[in-house]
Amino acid sequence: MATIQIRIDEKQKQKAKKIFEKMGLDMSSAVKLFFQQTTLLEALPFRPITKNGLTLLEEKKVLLASKEAKKGINTVDFDDIKKALAHLKK
Repeated sequence: MATIQIRIDEKQKQKAKKIFEKMGLDMSSAVKLFFQQTTLLEALPFRPITKNGLTLLEEKKVLLASKEAKKGINTVDFDDIKKALAHLKK
């Protein structure tokens, strides 16, 4: 059996520990479960998101679109709300 040592923010560790305890897991079991799921799925067992609930790629796209809109790039004008909503649904 291998040993893993990591550095993590103390507050984050304590928050995670409380969540794991509510699930009936200790820190070691939670990490083992993470590794088991990662190897089973051959991918992360969750969708990494930012504080805004977006993936990193989605957030980059939103930030780029925001910067472009402020410069008047890639913007669209509509004469009425129905056309604007139809455009958003595309």
